[in-house]
Amino acid sequence: MQNAAGVRSSARIILPTGTYNTANVSVSFDGQKNFPQSVGRGVALTVTILVGTMTGTAEMVAQEAQTALETAGHAATIRMMDDLDTGIFADGGTFLICTSTYGQGDVPDNAQEFFASLERDRPDLSAVTYGLFALGDITYRDTFCEGGIRFDALLTELGARRIGEIVKHDASSGTLPEEVAAQWVVPWVESVESSLASSANDAADVAAE
Repeated sequence: MQNAAGVRSSARIILPTGTYNTANVSVSFDGQKNFPQSVGRGVALTVTILVGTMTGTAEMVAQEAQTALETAGHAATIRMMDDLDTGIFADGGTFLICTSTYGQGDVPDNAQEFFASLERDRPDLSAVTYGLFALGDITYRDTFCEGGIRFDALLTELGARRIGEIVKHDASSGTLPEEVAAQWVVPWVESVESSLASSANDAADVAAE
């Protein structure tokens, strides 16, 4: 890339971590960086599902989402938030946050330390993409799905990029959240793939300039 004076300059391009099934073709960028030119074709993702729960419902949602993803040919792992800190995001990647709400709009007990570590350490999450499945009960209208909404606000503030809208499941709706998640998650991950492929192709175009 050249600046206005015609001098080659470097640029920092951050892409979410992923496995890209591409031809092994690269271009030289500033003599140091290599970017695959065909990175937009066939993105294979590993989705890490992070679970905040009080009663185990969000964990059931995560398990059904994992099964649906694996059936569709994707890799998925589940991590309970109990023992997590900001290091879970250190390498970037694609995450699905499954969380309920507790008390007066708080995150669940097992997520509180994790949430506090994000607030305290304020890591750069620009290499993170995520989706969010929030559980709540519209009977508590003022705090409906507030645990998930709080996670979304914090992750966005730290630079992460949400793909798609927050799913807000209402316990009073008569539907089972795990069934809703199983139907939703594969189309969601397909939209993640499309977004990552577009970002990767844009990065390759910039590198080639």
